[in-house]
Amino acid sequence: MQRRGTKTVAGAVTHEPPPAASGRQAGPLIVTEDVELLDDLLRLCAAAGATPEVHHSVPERAGGWEAAPLVLVGDDAARRVRGAARRRGVVLVGRDQDDSGVWRRAVEIGADHVLMLPDGEQWLVDRIADVAEGVGRPALTVGVIGGRGGSGASTLACALAVTSAREGLRTLLVDADPLGGGLDVLLGGESAEGLRWPAFAASRGRVGGGALEESLPQLHSLRVLSWDRGDRIAVPAQAVRAVLAAARRRGGTVVVDLPRRIDDGVAEALAQLDLGLLVAPGELRAVAAAGRVASAVGMVLRDLRVAVRGPYAPGLDDREVARLLGLPLAGELPVESGLLRPGEGRTPPAADGRGPLARFCKEFWERALTEARSA
Repeated sequence: MQRRGTKTVAGAVTHEPPPAASGRQAGPLIVTEDVELLDDLLRLCAAAGATPEVHHSVPERAGGWEAAPLVLVGDDAARRVRGAARRRGVVLVGRDQDDSGVWRRAVEIGADHVLMLPDGEQWLVDRIADVAEGVGRPALTVGVIGGRGGSGASTLACALAVTSAREGLRTLLVDADPLGGGLDVLLGGESAEGLRWPAFAASRGRVGGGALEESLPQLHSLRVLSWDRGDRIAVPAQAVRAVLAAARRRGGTVVVDLPRRIDDGVAEALAQLDLGLLVAPGELRAVAAAGRVASAVGMVLRDLRVAVRGPYAPGLDDREVARLLGLPLAGELPVESGLLRPGEGRTPPAADGRGPLARFCKEFWERALTEARSA
């Protein structure tokens, strides 16, 4: 079944829900007199961390139907809500897979989706959790990767995250390099309370964005997901997918510090990025190494740009390095002592908002955020 402005996917008439504001939202509205169905829907709401409002028909109070972020209508109640105002975010929920009349009833009440239990439970939990979290524009997610060892990629990742947080954006810095020594160390917070990657190794399905944010160490007005000092050097790709998806749902920015080796977990991280920055020193061997990294990363990440730093070998400059790599130039990365030799226990890179590195990061975010808003 196909209607103008909708698409049919796996037995559901769908279109995107209305944008939600950031912050905690009201729970969904449930309309049903079916006791068994109500028990199931209440269970799914509890699993999603949402508290619903329950009615047998359209709420009598003004705005009760229109203001709910999501409306779950039991198939038994379809006739009772037929005259309600048309709105987005209505799901008709039933149990009888063989009842072809459910599609007609969905059209009559203007439902976006037709959902059959128990098959659609996970989809519904995710949808309820979305409205409970107040999902709006996803976070702009940027990965930073070195063209060779010692290029300063980790320090640039920290500087970008610190700059984003200083500009007032919700910011998460993700350390995807288990052999890099830990970004919490670089930020002077290795002893800060909070969870590290190994705690999320068993994550599957959906991770709550708010719960993730609150569980991580907070350093310099941003949240940091780093590695502990244990023996684990990888987490499954499913866990990486669940954690980064939760981080993106919170909005703001996510900065991911990437290793140069590509395994399943790193490939999953790359798939979550909006854009990547390849840090390439202006030396011939470094450019050759960066070219190999760019080839591997480019198989997954469509938008990869190069940030070039000097000093330059004879005949090279930032534009020539970008040309040799065949990548858009993100800019010339300033040479600062902290970029090349990050020290422990000092002020994080770009934390004071002054200097060439801080200006580079500020200008990068201004461009990238403008691009994201206009996309």
